[in-house]
Amino acid sequence: VTGREASPGLLVRARETRRQVGLSEAERALNVSEAFRATTPVTGQALLLVDDVLTTGATVRAAAEALEAAGASHLEVLTLARAFSLA
Repeated sequence: VTGREASPGLLVRARETRRQVGLSEAERALNVSEAFRATTPVTGQALLLVDDVLTTGATVRAAAEALEAAGASHLEVLTLARAFSLA
């Protein structure tokens, strides 16, 4: 539908992390900081990053930083669900 090629192995976990459930926004960001790496350079490429659930955005930001470090020129994010609290 997007005309983009899927690359499911492009982004991998560089280190294990704790579950994000129950962590504050700051704890989530620290938990996933530098937790991902690209498996190949993506220099100059425009990429679409797909995430199942966006809560604070910490995981997406960490993944985006890894793709930017690998040379991505543009990154868009598609999220399937947005979690939020009514409290």
